[in-house]
Amino acid sequence: MIRIGVIGAGAIVQRRHLPGLQAIPGVQVAVVCNRRMESAAQVARTFNIREVAERWEDVVARPDIDVIWIGTTPHLHAPITIAALEAGKHVFCQARMAMNLEQARAMVAASRTHATQVTMLCPPPNGMKHGLYFEKLFRDGLIGQPFHFHLSALGAQWADPLASAHWRQQTEISGNNILSVGIYAEVLGRFMGYPYSLCAQGRVCIEERNGDQVKIPDFIQVIGQWPEKLAGVMEWSGVAQFAPHETVEIYGSEGALVYDFATDEILAGHHMDGKLVTVTIPPTFVKSWTVEADFIQAVRQGGQPQPSFEVGLRYMEFVEAVNCSMSKHAWVDLGEL
Repeated sequence: MIRIGVIGAGAIVQRRHLPGLQAIPGVQVAVVCNRRMESAAQVARTFNIREVAERWEDVVARPDIDVIWIGTTPHLHAPITIAALEAGKHVFCQARMAMNLEQARAMVAASRTHATQVTMLCPPPNGMKHGLYFEKLFRDGLIGQPFHFHLSALGAQWADPLASAHWRQQTEISGNNILSVGIYAEVLGRFMGYPYSLCAQGRVCIEERNGDQVKIPDFIQVIGQWPEKLAGVMEWSGVAQFAPHETVEIYGSEGALVYDFATDEILAGHHMDGKLVTVTIPPTFVKSWTVEADFIQAVRQGGQPQPSFEVGLRYMEFVEAVNCSMSKHAWVDLGEL
């Protein structure tokens, strides 16, 4: 029996992780710890979890717990991860990996020191379903030599000026993370790798929310340089009302390749055809959500489930570079962070 201690039971933990874990034979969620004992007790009742804990340190210290499942906000990811690894536990950590690059590096160092213990980060659902085929089409040269791409991730989740600041807009909780910058850094990293340099600008469009001063941008633009002369333009917003679907469009010498993250459609066009068409996805390239099963399989059989802490380190480098560029008003070389 694999016994799991859940620390932080927010929306994704309740919607995906707990049902996924409880569907696996031989797995028991033994204890849950949340920000408040009242909410922990509610989660325990809903999911028939026998015990609740008031302090995450008590969960980590329990000798009968095999896995620490971290669903807290980013400011607690590094301290809980490092303590859990030192206590001999396997660790699953919710994304984003950490508050900043320094904490991400500390998590990677701890995981390497305790290399026999399984570590994994939660992957983004963005592009999960058909991303493997999109990556294949790109790497197989469907559009010839890639010239440039455009990522558009515009939303209106923070467009209401009367709404209170979300925790993702609070630096003491979210750290350097901005909007879905880290998410799409990870997704683009799978598709085409990471840039070697970038330049960013951002703006806090709604500066005050119910008396709180917001410092994390709700609009950001990034330009970057990838290997093989590939150039990228990326744009994020949380205040873009009536924006179109989030997409990435790659343009090359022979045509274009588009992923629609809202519909999981892939569109492709070759210059000989003269138009974009919807691509049929082979069933072997369709991926479903198997996050919990992947992690438990690695605990039982070994191996490194993805995304690894090393993947998290790469996207945290991207996030760090964005913040550095905005503060310095200059291009940033990711290799020099």
